[in-house]
Amino acid sequence: MSAPNELGGFLKARRAQLTAREVGLPQTVTRRKVTGLRREEVAQLAAISVDYYTRLEQGRVQASASVLVTLAKALRLDEDQQSYLYQLAGKSDSRPRRRRPQQVRPPMRRLLDQLTENPAMVFGKRMDILAWNAPAAALYTDFADIPPARRNYIRILFTNPAVRAMHVDWESNAREAVAALRMEAAKDPVDPDLAVLVGELSVQDADFRTWWATHEVNSASYGMKNYRHPLVGDLTLDCDTWDSPDGSGQRLMTLTAEPGTPSHDALRMLASWNKLKEPTHEGRRPQGPTRQAGSAVR
Repeated sequence: MSAPNELGGFLKARRAQLTAREVGLPQTVTRRKVTGLRREEVAQLAAISVDYYTRLEQGRVQASASVLVTLAKALRLDEDQQSYLYQLAGKSDSRPRRRRPQQVRPPMRRLLDQLTENPAMVFGKRMDILAWNAPAAALYTDFADIPPARRNYIRILFTNPAVRAMHVDWESNAREAVAALRMEAAKDPVDPDLAVLVGELSVQDADFRTWWATHEVNSASYGMKNYRHPLVGDLTLDCDTWDSPDGSGQRLMTLTAEPGTPSHDALRMLASWNKLKEPTHEGRRPQGPTRQAGSAVR
């Protein structure tokens, strides 16, 4: 434990925040001497003895994993509170995790809205594309045409012929992306969606299968990309990826060019052609020509 009887303090604080009505216990007409639930009520909800629960709060006994499960339910703990409970008890948290849908953070969305000339995307777990702006759609492909469940940067890089052909040094960029996915995989190695993605690409592409097996890792936080775009020609762009400060794992990827260079002019040309009235993310389409040759990934 991080401090003497920190677990007991947490249990007391949590039961003080609950009412009998919230946990489905009958209301009494007598005035309560304590705020929130009594020890007897928590013990009843957790199906343990009052004496055992009392000693638990007093730090005179250690909680078993099974008791932690029942206490978490009795005290209506959310995911973060349950993790905290296990940490205080010094137990391994082996509960199956409920996987929440990935949502773009509002600050990330606002930033995309403000990037009117530079391609930008927000990556989630497994490098899923959660959001993008109109310049990104104009540069790569119309992401809105791709079903959300398959809107993944690695999958598009390997399976979309137009996106693949646009990369001047596709092999180097693809190997770097696979290494970045390897690094992402370490955060959640039992992710079933990751297993599906890796299995699918391993069957479909020999290069992916070979590179994944090398276990190379790369944070891919910055670098240079060379593209040959069918509308504006060659572009040399700086690629930078920024981690969200909230620990969500979301990352913002931006592509920029030095002002006054042909690549910078090309990006402005793309922006002009697409009549950027609104940024594009999560299904909103840009105006103007955004499709490249070849169909979107299905």
